[in-house]
Amino acid sequence: MEVKAIWQGGRAFEAKGPSGYPMVMDATANYGGLGQAPTPTEMLLSSLAGCIGIDVTMILKPHLEKIESIEITVDGARREELPTAFTAAALLFDVKGDIDAKKVIRAIKLGEEKYCAVSASLKADISYRLILNGEEVEMQTEA
Repeated sequence: MEVKAIWQGGRAFEAKGPSGYPMVMDATANYGGLGQAPTPTEMLLSSLAGCIGIDVTMILKPHLEKIESIEITVDGARREELPTAFTAAALLFDVKGDIDAKKVIRAIKLGEEKYCAVSASLKADISYRLILNGEEVEMQTEA
């Protein structure tokens, strides 16, 4: 896969990959940018959430009609020194619907262990939590 990023002036870049959709990035003001687009690190965490989210919905395809919503929050921790790489990412899945927790846990674990190319590409320690219909579910539950 090839992605090309073209400088837009200042600290802004517009990237396009094979899909052809533009992705604009900018730095925050403290790094000389105008803050008019997501930063690359925001996009990285967004990519992590999107990748595992797509995997989970693919795995849960037969049960999607029972799911009202899926929200994935990613909290990334970074090194203090340069490069300020992510050292950890905690993903919180907030799922609402009439679905068995074991099915959701299985989908998250399969996404994590087998399918999510973004999480597999990161050096960070990645953890997962599930809230199903307002209640936290133990992720150690066997699927």
